[in-house]
Amino acid sequence: MLDIKEFETLAAQEEFEERDRFIIFDGHALLYRAYHAFPELTSPDGTLVNAVYGFSRILLAVIRDFEPEYIAVAFDHKAKTKRAEKYEEYKANRPEMPDDLKPQVELVKKVVKALNIPTFIQEGEEADDLIGSIAKEMRKSGLSDNTLTTVVSGDKDLLQLVSEDVSVWIPGNKWVRDTEYFLPEVVKKMGVRPDQVVDLKALMGDASDNIPGVKGIGKVTAQKLLTEFGTLEKLYEAVDRIVETKEKNAVVKGAVLKKLVADREMAFVSQELARIDRDVKIDFDLNKCRVRDYDKQDVIDLFESLEFSSLIRMLPSDRFEESLQEALF
Repeated sequence: MLDIKEFETLAAQEEFEERDRFIIFDGHALLYRAYHAFPELTSPDGTLVNAVYGFSRILLAVIRDFEPEYIAVAFDHKAKTKRAEKYEEYKANRPEMPDDLKPQVELVKKVVKALNIPTFIQEGEEADDLIGSIAKEMRKSGLSDNTLTTVVSGDKDLLQLVSEDVSVWIPGNKWVRDTEYFLPEVVKKMGVRPDQVVDLKALMGDASDNIPGVKGIGKVTAQKLLTEFGTLEKLYEAVDRIVETKEKNAVVKGAVLKKLVADREMAFVSQELARIDRDVKIDFDLNKCRVRDYDKQDVIDLFESLEFSSLIRMLPSDRFEESLQEALF
């Protein structure tokens, strides 16, 4: 396992650029991001379509800029997730999907289908887990030797997947630039290695997902503890030893020690909730994700019906246009 210094000096970008790209879009995360980021925009029948427009714009911009060899979209399933089955309060603080966003989900799926992009969705699973399992399959099968998996999402939970084989690209807004997270960027942003992101959340919690963490432990303290002990398990091994031996000059002491002891169980529950499941059984074939020809006119007709005229110019060339280009030059 690389340490932080090795992360900071690793010339990851140069190595990654030599490989093909497999882009996986985190469907619902991007849909919500677009819904909140783009101003109100309605179709001719008065339906709000700002999230559809924003999602489509991000999708087409990524295809244009990265020119991926493979592409896919993962969506959350509407059924109750396995995390909510284990911990009833998981994401319980989140409001229901806004009524004017609900119809946009199917419109986004219609855009994805028109562009001939394969989708992954599975009952009980979140898109994060499908993406993590696909990334693991890429590594296990040796496909990552020639192909870099890049996850496009607005969700920083996915930074735990970043490795020599996986990057995460988070689109920006008018205040923040687009950022692709390689190993050094995760360390700079989170203060810990990608493999420690789960334990960081286990300690400090995550209000957005209603993951409790250890009450009273904030980000700075959690970072210091992980820098010192490496993992949540090793931290609690030290805590148990300190409590048993009543060690006077212990690294962990005082109020921090009391908080860790009091919320030990919740720390490990939080760790389980925060960790992306990379062992979901999924029907995955990279060749089926290869960028394929699509019926450009179908997409044009769809965009025109939604009055997305500015996006038509961003559409990739279809087979006819590519053949014509080859004939001319």
